Amino acid sequence: MGYKITAKRDLSPIDYMVEVEAPHVARSWKPGQFVVFILHEKGERIPMSVFKAENGKVMMFIRKLGKTSLQLYYEFNVGDELYSFLGPLGKPIKIKEYGNVVFASDAVCGHAENYALLKAMKEAGNYTISVQTFEDKNHVYPEEFLAKSVADEHYLTTLDGSAGIKGHYLDVVKKLIEEDKVDIIFAGGGLRNLAKLAELTRPYGIPTYATVRQIMVDGTGMCGSCRVLYNGEVKFACRDGPVFDAHKIDWEDAINRNYNRFIEQEKLAKELYLKYLKEKGVM
Repeated sequence: MGYKITAKRDLSPIDYMVEVEAPHVARSWKPGQFVVFILHEKGERIPMSVFKAENGKVMMFIRKLGKTSLQLYYEFNVGDELYSFLGPLGKPIKIKEYGNVVFASDAVCGHAENYALLKAMKEAGNYTISVQTFEDKNHVYPEEFLAKSVADEHYLTTLDGSAGIKGHYLDVVKKLIEEDKVDIIFAGGGLRNLAKLAELTRPYGIPTYATVRQIMVDGTGMCGSCRVLYNGEVKFACRDGPVFDAHKIDWEDAINRNYNRFIEQEKLAKELYLKYLKEKGVM
């Protein structure tokens, strides 16, 4: 049995949304968890964050980054089926009253998590604050896909200042901390900026939790690819995370493992696929 694509839409020049019919995942998924899908019988396993899971469907935000994400974008349409759809995986975030809950994001996976977590936190009685960073106005998502609808306060920033506030979520979070408006913060996106966020909040003793998006091969804890040095111990993002206390992560190790592994293989696979698309006249 395949998993039917029920919706698909561009979010920006580089990101898109895909919704898949997967009742077994939708009824069990909780914020903080992720899913893994396979496009076809010979496809690779792709871990993905969830924007929302309801009515038997799971909606994801995806970046056109590697061969598989490009193939899903160019070759799979509404009505087509994915070969496999597994989840929910990982540990959910504890939803309770914290006070002022902030979620900061600067990349596609984080933007999905931003909405998903703040929706649950708001329903639990928290005051929710969303900070979302994009490159420029052309990369800002349509309003219905921002976390604005589930946030009591929403801050949109762009690196060049062409929309919203000029700057990065780090700048806004610093100001919120100075105004004593942060009781706990969650974040997702680029690892280097998550490391900076951990250092920003550490002196204030503000609980800070980050999605550590390491490269996963298996996604269920068997391959060991996504290991993270956490509080001096080895943990696995897929099994023990992917959300961890940002103050206990060895960020240098996490960054080196994530950005330096499989670079050549990924580059070659992408180049060959783009060549294939051009030969077919798709691009």
